[in-house]
Amino acid sequence: MASATHKDRTLIAAIGDEDTITGLLLAGIGDIDIHQRPNFLVVDSKTTQEQIEERFTEYTARKDIAIILINQHVAEDIRGILDEYSAAFPTVLEIPSKEHPYDPSKDSVLKRVKLLFGD
Repeated sequence: MASATHKDRTLIAAIGDEDTITGLLLAGIGDIDIHQRPNFLVVDSKTTQEQIEERFTEYTARKDIAIILINQHVAEDIRGILDEYSAAFPTVLEIPSKEHPYDPSKDSVLKRVKLLFGD
């Protein structure tokens, strides 16, 4: 029964800088649903924290999204919301960007794993 509720989650959503989103769109993750909502957000200097939070909240509520990829430097802007998010689906993965290297000490998923295993 649980698999029936998750079988419709077929999309990957992405929140990140222009280079990251462009690469992911070229790889084929882009989608616009019947309500004209894209599954990606390009974050630049004009994007507000509120816009990022709204889009993250929208993606977590959508039943067609299985994974949310977010650049780690963008995730830092909404760290409070990310740390509070605990649902299994959609899964949130922080990824590096070209300009910002990955820092495992800031990754919310790795923090939870360390807490679980007591490291």
